[in-house]
Amino acid sequence: MKHVLITGGGTGVGRGAAIRLATAGYRVTITGRREAPLQETAAQHEGIQFRSCDVSDAASVDALFNNLDPVDILINSAGINVRHRSMADLEPDEWEKLLRINATGAYSTMRKVLPTMRERGDGLIINISSVAGKRALELAGVGYCASKFAMTALGTCVGLEEAPNGIRVTNIYPGEINTPILDDRPKPVSDEHKAQILQPEDIAEAILMIAALPPRAHIPELVIKPTSQHYA
Repeated sequence: MKHVLITGGGTGVGRGAAIRLATAGYRVTITGRREAPLQETAAQHEGIQFRSCDVSDAASVDALFNNLDPVDILINSAGINVRHRSMADLEPDEWEKLLRINATGAYSTMRKVLPTMRERGDGLIINISSVAGKRALELAGVGYCASKFAMTALGTCVGLEEAPNGIRVTNIYPGEINTPILDDRPKPVSDEHKAQILQPEDIAEAILMIAALPPRAHIPELVIKPTSQHYA
């Protein structure tokens, strides 16, 4: 039974992936900063366990991996945005926070799982980036776009380096998703709009498809967007 570690597993895409993968027979560990959402997600399936972790804190990441079983599949789903997104409004502390969680957090967890993956000659890392990590979007903001571009480059470079070791890295670029990150939009998002865009279970199905592929098959990149969202 493969062991999956999901950061940001208490809400949004991470929560959806945890439930879907556990239902499919994977053993799942979820992490996040807030214990209450982790507990609620873990209660959805006996195959899910949780451990608190702040991926922006290197010491917290180190503590997470103490006595943690080797990870076969890492899903980096922890991510945030901020309300003030333009260059004129984005404060330095918010810029730093975006980079620490969205980019450095992924680096820190990848760094911890890679040694045992190399030893086994097998492993899968899935980074939940964003279409804003492929092309800069004014709506997403300068800090979020920069952090997701960093995550994109990180995943691509590690995938190239580690392919000879049997390790696959996939960057997923979702469009708009109905997750709590929408609460930080500068303008409120209507319920009608939320119903039209991607749902966490849509991304979870894509993650399951990638996870179920044999080691000989690799999807380096996947763009998934709402039918209603323009992408050109």
